[in-house]
Amino acid sequence: MQYPGKELFFDRNDLIVSKTDLKGRLTYTNDIFLQIASYSESEVIGKPHNIIRNPNMPRAIFELLWKNLAEGEEIFAYVVNSSKNGDHYWVIAHVTPSTVNGEIVGYHSTRRVPNPQTIKKIIEPLYDKLKKIEDANSNRKEGIKQSIEALNQILAEKNQSYNEFIATLARED
Repeated sequence: MQYPGKELFFDRNDLIVSKTDLKGRLTYTNDIFLQIASYSESEVIGKPHNIIRNPNMPRAIFELLWKNLAEGEEIFAYVVNSSKNGDHYWVIAHVTPSTVNGEIVGYHSTRRVPNPQTIKKIIEPLYDKLKKIEDANSNRKEGIKQSIEALNQILAEKNQSYNEFIATLARED
């Protein structure tokens, strides 16, 4: 699949950090987030985190992400994001619920540079497959459901959970 714009990169030692409220609206972003996404703080605070969502990112991955977070679990995921001008950049994201007195009050995400070979050889082909499944269905929810089923089939063949699959890949990063 062809991704829009040019691919952007950030330093291997940098971390992109953001925080959201329970509805996914940005409450904090660090300078690296703002630099790579080409937004000012005033343009993103209070806006949905999906302001940086790349249209080629399979919705099934976000469905899994939100399911884990709703259950109070952390999740790791490879994500392709878009900058303000339409360029794109890949991250390995670690997303966790933020709690106060045991109650989830929002979410915290830290992203780092993924291994380019992992992206090219494994993630892009997988995400292309999932996105094609989603796009082939005129009913968006049904497309996401079928995409998740396809992902679960792949994971079953590997005898791994989603988190185990990502952890195996992330070790190579």
